[in-house]
Order: sequence, then C-alpha cells, then structure tokens
Amino acid sequence: MTQVGLVRYAGLAAILAGLSYVIVGLLHPPNALASVTTGTWAFVHVLACTTGLAGLYGMVGLYVRQAEQSGWLGLIGFVLLSLWLAIVLCFSFVETLILPILASEAPEVVDALMRMFTEPVTNIDLGALPTLWNLSGILYILGGLIFGIATFRARVLPRWAGALLAFGTAIAPLAAMLPFDYQTKITIPVGIALAWMGYALWSEKRHIA
Repeated sequence: MTQVGLVRYAGLAAILAGLSYVIVGLLHPPNALASVTTGTWAFVHVLACTTGLAGLYGMVGLYVRQAEQSGWLGLIGFVLLSLWLAIVLCFSFVETLILPILASEAPEVVDALMRMFTEPVTNIDLGALPTLWNLSGILYILGGLIFGIATFRARVLPRWAGALLAFGTAIAPLAAMLPFDYQTKITIPVGIALAWMGYALWSEKRHIA
C-alpha cells in the first residue's frame, strides 16, 4: 500500500475513534463497583479500547497530512495526544477484561480504582496509577488544545474541526463541576472533531505528497 493509501486509511481509523468516543461519552455508566459487571460497562470500555487503538493510527495520518504546514506546534500536539490515547488504551483494557473479574475477588481494589477517577484514594495503595491517570488528563487537555490550534492554523484539514478539538479539550476541567449525567458528555465535541478530521482525510481526492 502506498503512503497515500496508508494516510487515507488513517482517516477511517480517526472516524472510528471519534465515533467510538462519542458513544462512550453518551453511554458511560457511573464509575462505581456495581457498574463494573454490567453489559453497558463492557460495551462502553470495548469502545474506549477502540478509541485508543484506532485513534493512535488515526493521529498518525492526521499529523502526516499537515506536518509541513503545522510545524512544531502540530508535532507537539500529536505527541501529547498520542500519549493520552496510549494511556486510555491501557486503562480501558484493564477496565474491560480485568476489573469485572476483580469485582468479586477483590472488590475493595475495584472500589478504590473507581474512586480514583473522581477523588484521592487513601484506603489502599494503587501505586503509580493515580499519578498516571492525572497525567493523562494533562496530556488530553494540552494535546487536544495544541493539535487543534495547529490544525486551525495549518488550513489543510477542516479548520473548524481543529477549533472544535481545541475547544472540547479546553473545557474538560468543567466536567468536575457538572452532575455525573453531564460529565462524560463533555467529551462529545472531541469525538466529533476527530471523526470530522478523519472524514476529511479519507474523502480527500488529491494526492498527498
């Protein structure tokens, strides 16, 4: 497959990652022990794994397509957002395949992990996981904001998709101030932005240098 083909298929991956992230935002159940063994939890976290895996490939195409025009800003945003996707993939893999088993064998561990997403954990030592989770939030905000601005400035992919990505990640801290029913939905603009840029990449007709 040519470089052009690889980049265009990365557009499909970005579409898949973006749409998966939208559904995750719409359906994510509460981060609670009782949720871990439900079908909704399994479905949502399979999609979260899809977001991470497909997103990593998709980001490569989105960056390569505008690498020259986006410059160092695009590269920094690409690296930060890709690191976030890699962390998401790791956490989602554990949440999908391991936590449902631990829910009956070691419920106190699962409960601590669930509370880690919303508050400091003091009753059990989770090692580096809380730090890694907090780091992922920083990568998400900075990566999406920088890559979105770089995309807007590059004028290669849809500028307003880049603006939406920057906006969607910049407002992420507001989620902590919202009721749970709205917290996860704040991620929807980011999923739409990724899918939008992916569609533009996939549907592009001219050759990519």
